Amino acid sequence: MKIIKNNLVILLLFTGTIAFAQQMPQFAQYMFNTISVNPAYAGSRETLSVVGLHRSQWVGAQGGPTTQTLSVHSPLRNDRIGLGFSMINDRPGYENFVYAYADFSYTIYTGKETKLSFGLKGGFTHYNLDEAFLNNPIVTSDPFFGNYADKWNPNVGVGFLWHANKWYVGLSAPRIINTDYNLTEENSNVDYIALERVSYYFSGGYVFDIDENIKLKPSALIKATNGAPISVDLNANFLFNEKFWLGGSYRFNENTASIGGLVDFQISREFRIGYAYEHYVSDIRPYFGGTHEVLMIFEAFNNKRRKSPRYF
Repeated sequence: MKIIKNNLVILLLFTGTIAFAQQMPQFAQYMFNTISVNPAYAGSRETLSVVGLHRSQWVGAQGGPTTQTLSVHSPLRNDRIGLGFSMINDRPGYENFVYAYADFSYTIYTGKETKLSFGLKGGFTHYNLDEAFLNNPIVTSDPFFGNYADKWNPNVGVGFLWHANKWYVGLSAPRIINTDYNLTEENSNVDYIALERVSYYFSGGYVFDIDENIKLKPSALIKATNGAPISVDLNANFLFNEKFWLGGSYRFNENTASIGGLVDFQISREFRIGYAYEHYVSDIRPYFGGTHEVLMIFEAFNNKRRKSPRYF
């Protein structure tokens, strides 16, 4: 297992036939970056919202995954309509993915304080392999590892979000087109198969008032991808004086499990910064380091937000 920690590429070269059902990147602070997986979230913050995130996974392992995201979304003057744009740069190892997608949402009122939003997502995904991997002598001798399309591929997604000021429930499929990145369809005889398959996300959360200055916000995210294990994220955060978040998380599937913690500071009315750390607690714990995640949020402050602060 030392091979895994020192060189992820070498491990792959010994696995024979390799097939992947590519999943969207995962985040510890998903509850503050919902637009990346659910287009119905566009405009739901009731103001211009800009979110940037960097995630370094398996620190200490050569070739460990890294992810950067940038998203912008806002309601229009007709606040039933929300627009957004998100860019994700995901390097889960020797594979590289860039997602560039626009979001549209339309909201209807289902009660005095509840809303139901429908969302559409459309854009392109770019896929390629690391040059260092392709230049490996063992790889260059195998023609099948060059059998992939280095190009932008279109895709679309859908989602809905039922929400109020203190709770939300969402369901989405941010990519609904199965994309095969191979150049040929003779996958039964190749060593390497690259596929992007449909992923489904179910999310929900609620805010409990502990007292005047303390709130508890539990949330959950369930991810299901065709050909991959179902993953469950559980999270609970305390909010103190509307300025300081402190919480923990637990993620698990049939193969791995991890625990984490996060802190989040409301520096000013407009700026917020957060940090999260995750560590494996399953059998692979001795072979991988922890995961670090930094989040920055800018949101324009307005009178509407002063009257009804948003917790999701």
